Amino acid sequence: MQPFRHFPAALKARILYVLTDIDDTLTVAGRLPAVALAAMEDLQAAGIRVIPITGRPAGWCDHMARMWPVDGLVGENGAFYFAYDAHKRRMLRSYWKTEAERREDRRRLEDLEKTIPARVPGCRVSADQAYREADLAIDFCEDVPRLPMSDAAEIKRCFEQAGARAKISSIHVNGWYGEYDKLAMTRRLFRELWGLDLEAVAGETLFVGDSPNDAPMFAYFPHGVGVANVRQYDEHMPDRPAWVTDKEGGYGFAEMVALLLNR
Repeated sequence: MQPFRHFPAALKARILYVLTDIDDTLTVAGRLPAVALAAMEDLQAAGIRVIPITGRPAGWCDHMARMWPVDGLVGENGAFYFAYDAHKRRMLRSYWKTEAERREDRRRLEDLEKTIPARVPGCRVSADQAYREADLAIDFCEDVPRLPMSDAAEIKRCFEQAGARAKISSIHVNGWYGEYDKLAMTRRLFRELWGLDLEAVAGETLFVGDSPNDAPMFAYFPHGVGVANVRQYDEHMPDRPAWVTDKEGGYGFAEMVALLLNR
């Protein structure tokens, strides 16, 4: 990983899209610092589209799509994308699965809400679970004392043994039924909102993240950027970002934006 301060000027001029994780990428110790929000505003003012790609729930994503300076976002690890049309005062929602399919998945996940915490002592169902539509989030360090990564890996195995897909973030292990992920839904968002093939604009895109569940995005985008705290997951990430900031979390994101816009 190279320091982002060495990102070439010729590449900076090509960037039209910034995709970003939220937890521990835009946030610091669970809070969104003002500099991160201002950095997103600066990107939009410069004509660069901002798209959070997150594991956070639908209820949160509705709020963020309406009130944050973003052009759309992918939530629950690819279960949907939301985008708010301010001119029409209308929320655009696109789900990978139908409502009936999501209800059936919810029924299957309810069993895991009980069995996983019993199998991995110290974890619990995430406090934001009530606002989710498609997945189950198991908290291993957000509102519980931090568990070792070996426990997070065991939670992931529990999901997979039940036939679900699962990803480890910096705070949760998210599990769901379906063949989608963050990248698949990002492709749909670009195609349906802007008529763009993601592969064609990958070189004009930065993806910013911090944890193992961002590895597929780092692998896909040539200009992947990790905020400094990504280094703690070196041994858990099959694919790492090409670039890294000096600062952590939202401060690292703001650092990246300032350098990108030469401020």
